Amino acid sequence: MNKVKFLKLFGAGESLNPWPNRLNASREIAPVTLPNCRLIKGIETGSEDIDILPNGLAFISSGLKYPGIKSFAPDKPGEIFLMDLNEDNPRAVELRISRGFDMASFNPHGISTYIDRDDTVYLFVVNHPHQKTTVELFKFVEDDSSLVHLKTFRHELLTSVNDIVAMGPDSFYATNDHYFSDFILMFLEMFLGLTWSNVVYYSPKEVKEVAAGFYSANGINISPDRKYIYVADVFDHNVHVMEKHANWNLTHVKTLQLDTLVDNLSIDPHTGDIWIGCHPNGMKLFYNDPENLPASEVLRIQNILSEEPAVTRVYADNGSVLQGSSVASVYEGKLLIGTVFHRALYCEL
Repeated sequence: MNKVKFLKLFGAGESLNPWPNRLNASREIAPVTLPNCRLIKGIETGSEDIDILPNGLAFISSGLKYPGIKSFAPDKPGEIFLMDLNEDNPRAVELRISRGFDMASFNPHGISTYIDRDDTVYLFVVNHPHQKTTVELFKFVEDDSSLVHLKTFRHELLTSVNDIVAMGPDSFYATNDHYFSDFILMFLEMFLGLTWSNVVYYSPKEVKEVAAGFYSANGINISPDRKYIYVADVFDHNVHVMEKHANWNLTHVKTLQLDTLVDNLSIDPHTGDIWIGCHPNGMKLFYNDPENLPASEVLRIQNILSEEPAVTRVYADNGSVLQGSSVASVYEGKLLIGTVFHRALYCEL
């Protein structure tokens, strides 16, 4: 069934819909502009996730193809871009991927980096070849701006991975959202109030579910002190704080409710602030009407563990500049805002 027909069938956003408005279908936003922003040349087909190393090198996943969501290049393989944010005028450079990796079916989604003791940089990439799910492990070679493919992770518990956060050179937490395994099941969960989405911990020794009860677990990241895992539930409009234990299990600490569909989470390593790319109105993202474009929104959460976290709308656009923001990452006063299928924005704060 076509996704748009499915949404119409269930009356999403209409008064007859008895379920909570998970898609925020009636929400409109006031613009919040930043003075020093420009679209990043060369990124034309999305920038779904962004991860920035401590040295200012930013990895960007591009070309994600969601079933039923617009793609400006549906037949073009996905790409990984690199930007050096230390440069005066940073530009995006496509990273070459080693031979032997199936580039034709490359469909990159969430990404996460890990740096080991000898400063080797590993890049984990959620991949959806042929609408399935794998997690790909690459080694970054800075000398020639390339990625060497090392391993493909598959497991029955990695059913429909959205995002990951690396915990070691071969271990990670992952969110499952059911989107690529069965999007109709996902929407049934959303409208019927079923919370079957989860978080899985993967390592060579053990793979297990460590948190559950989400409408659609999306972005995931870790606090700078590595004590807490943050999970975004896109259709429940909130961010969960989970305490990480020695056995890798997670326990719920608190939930911060927000008035937007929260996507990927990035963490400022110096302040611990959480930066989020958001969808103010999810219905517009799925319909993608050229006369009513999907908007973009960036939130910053400060002191999330306190009784009264500060939530700031840093950026908001009605789609005239940036459509469908999915991530926002900062480095030394510079902000990168990515999107599901559109462009990417570079700003100086």
